[in-house]
Amino acid sequence: MEIKCLIVGELETNCYLLVSKKELGIIDPGGEAGEILEEIEKMEAKPKYIIATHCHSDHILGSQELREKTGAKILIHEAEKDFLDFRVDKFLKDGDKIKIGDNTLKVLHTPGHTKGSICLLGENCVFTGDTLFERGFGRTDLPGGSPKEMEKSLEKLSKILKKGMTIYPGHGKIFKINKHLSTQFYEI
Repeated sequence: MEIKCLIVGELETNCYLLVSKKELGIIDPGGEAGEILEEIEKMEAKPKYIIATHCHSDHILGSQELREKTGAKILIHEAEKDFLDFRVDKFLKDGDKIKIGDNTLKVLHTPGHTKGSICLLGENCVFTGDTLFERGFGRTDLPGGSPKEMEKSLEKLSKILKKGMTIYPGHGKIFKINKHLSTQFYEI
């Protein structure tokens, strides 16, 4: 799978373009839809899904325009439905699988930053949205956030993430797990 990171919007959100077998997935298009569309054209792949790791505007702002221009379906976790003001094509649940070409992403429900925050587990990689960053995790003091849920989500990830896996966060630098993830590193 080819993965390209674009930094978009005022909050410098990492928007990921994933290509496999001429199919394309867009993760967290938080703005600058025109720039995202230009990159998609260069990749010569058909957009299939627009996947939001959570409902905050810096992760969904370009979703509707991208759907209108590409026909890709918008996917987000079902716990976010009360926070959205647009139509979603499919609501996700923990354990759902999203197929893009030859690759599959498994939905991991990781509430804490928002009620419906998700991570997307691929082969030796995970897209974490605002659940996990290189040196911390997303805020828990915004509507739908919960320190207790974040602690449970980080514990869940600590059982899944292994040394050598690449982490693609919603903001900041892409990094590899260089030792077993411990929730004790992240004070809640």
